[in-house]
Amino acid sequence: MLDDIKRETQARMGKSVDALRHELSHLRTGRASTALVDGIKVPYYGSDVPLNQVATVAVTDARSLTITPYEKQMVAPIEKALMTSDLGVTPTTAGTVIRLNMPPLTEERRRDLAKHVGHAGENAKVAVRNIRRDALQQVRNLLKDKQISEDDDRRVQDEMQAITDRFTREVDAAVQAKEQELLAL
Repeated sequence: MLDDIKRETQARMGKSVDALRHELSHLRTGRASTALVDGIKVPYYGSDVPLNQVATVAVTDARSLTITPYEKQMVAPIEKALMTSDLGVTPTTAGTVIRLNMPPLTEERRRDLAKHVGHAGENAKVAVRNIRRDALQQVRNLLKDKQISEDDDRRVQDEMQAITDRFTREVDAAVQAKEQELLAL
């Protein structure tokens, strides 16, 4: 019973850290990455599909992406989807190849992005602590129902704190790495 609670808690905390990493991978750092266009949907025969399902996305150099549609008629819809996205980059088209050139970030924009990264990290820590709170509530309910002893309760509280500390360190490491990447350019 207690092992199930610990396993579930670790899995949920791991998902919180993964969600943070996923969110941070979508931040534009001035360096080209295919993750920047992962969330973009393109209309394709009546339904919206991810960009990588209708085109090849490649990093050509440190500051540019090339998008090559599988079908020639998809150039205009892809271009429109890129324009309406929140990337802040204007695509240039040469035939069937769409290029995205990433402009260098200004110092002010880097600081703003670093603040955003810090807020995202803090939100992830709050999520981890909320997961710990939920797990400890489950343990308290077991203690109240006399299914576990007070010693088990104390031991599980200490273990939950250790698990929480580990995931908090992972969040801090992800935030610090992204902030360094932003400020080092």
